Amino acid sequence: MPQNKLIEDFRKLQILLDSGATFIAFDTETTGLSSTTDRVIEIGAVKFDKDGIKEKFETLINPQKPIPPECTEINHITNEMVKDAPLAEEALKNFSSFIKDGILIAHNVNFDLNFINEELSRAKLPETKNKALDTLTFVRWAYPLLGKYNLQLMARLMNIDVTEAHRAYDDARVCMEVFLKTLEDTKSVQKRA
Repeated sequence: MPQNKLIEDFRKLQILLDSGATFIAFDTETTGLSSTTDRVIEIGAVKFDKDGIKEKFETLINPQKPIPPECTEINHITNEMVKDAPLAEEALKNFSSFIKDGILIAHNVNFDLNFINEELSRAKLPETKNKALDTLTFVRWAYPLLGKYNLQLMARLMNIDVTEAHRAYDDARVCMEVFLKTLEDTKSVQKRA
């Protein structure tokens, strides 16, 4: 499985944003932790640039297998909710079109990209080649003394409103806000265009 190129120079993020680059914060909800045996059941994303939010994307996905109760307990997505949802191939065609050449952002981005690319591979569709940024790594760099960096904790520390934790669209929106707040907090070390 080809890897997306990860952005690792956090001091140039402001230049990217100022240049008019399009970013897509996204999240997946899944039936488990293994991208090879588990399935994506929800994708949420928010497309934005220096001028703000441009579009949003959200879809449930029918995984064609039962959702384990322990997953439903976390994300509150039930088998009933996904029974009439599109299958992965259709949902991922739409998601691939939505992300185009944007820079993908997620909190623990490799987890989400592994699931997306595995589902694309199963559907015999091209895997993503977008550049990607891991906000988990970014906040560890920006706030080295925190010790814990999960998305919900970062939202609480940054006074970001969480409306539906562990639902893909809300987690994507929160991820975008964590990214922007962290960028603001590191402006003294950000290179400017």
